[in-house]
Amino acid sequence: MKEEQLIKSPDRVKDVGEVFTPKRIVEFMLDQPEITAKINDLPATFLEPSAGEGAFLVEILRRKMDVALLSSHTVQEYGDNALIALSSLYGIEFMEDNVEMLVMNMNEQFLRSYYQGLHQLQPEEDVSELTDGNVLKSAKTLIQANMAQGNALTQLDNQGNPIMFSEWKLLGKQHGFQYVQRLEYTFFAIIEHAQEPVPETPYEEISLFAPPEEKKSSVIREYDPCRLVDIYQTQSKER
Repeated sequence: MKEEQLIKSPDRVKDVGEVFTPKRIVEFMLDQPEITAKINDLPATFLEPSAGEGAFLVEILRRKMDVALLSSHTVQEYGDNALIALSSLYGIEFMEDNVEMLVMNMNEQFLRSYYQGLHQLQPEEDVSELTDGNVLKSAKTLIQANMAQGNALTQLDNQGNPIMFSEWKLLGKQHGFQYVQRLEYTFFAIIEHAQEPVPETPYEEISLFAPPEEKKSSVIREYDPCRLVDIYQTQSKER
């Protein structure tokens, strides 16, 4: 059995305090009833301010994908629910190599869970025939948008610019498809309008976005409403 790596080097521990959380601790923390309740609520947002390679976020995604499957009756509905689950997860990580692994690990977990879900929904069908390419492309868009390299304390990215995050505002269903509008904010604006303080521990759930009437003026960029599975091709409009 491969030994779990908790540090990459003594220098990184000294320089940036980098120590990874053991898997058993991640599972114990996420098994707490109040956290499980939020995981079972697909749109409920989670922010990991020191995401590392995704120990918490990947496991939350795996569990939320299970919830998405249980909430779905068709392949199309599952695609929407899977993307709702993914869109609710946000991460900030300071180290560039960790961010690369974080994005890769989130992509791999989404694909693994998505294919497993398709097989469970229609076990007699070839999974490749059931796969919606737009779901996969939109999943990549969500992960790239929601996983940021930067410093959660300064609220700046690695270029010294404000960290940006997107709200994926659900607009309801039309003709059986979930519609969404993407709205972009600075992380600073999100914190200013948050209904609760930024979590002190990486597993706490917060209301990441305030009600629309309280935050409309904080929107930096908005995108045209579209089907959730088509967000990879939407065009933005500067405010």
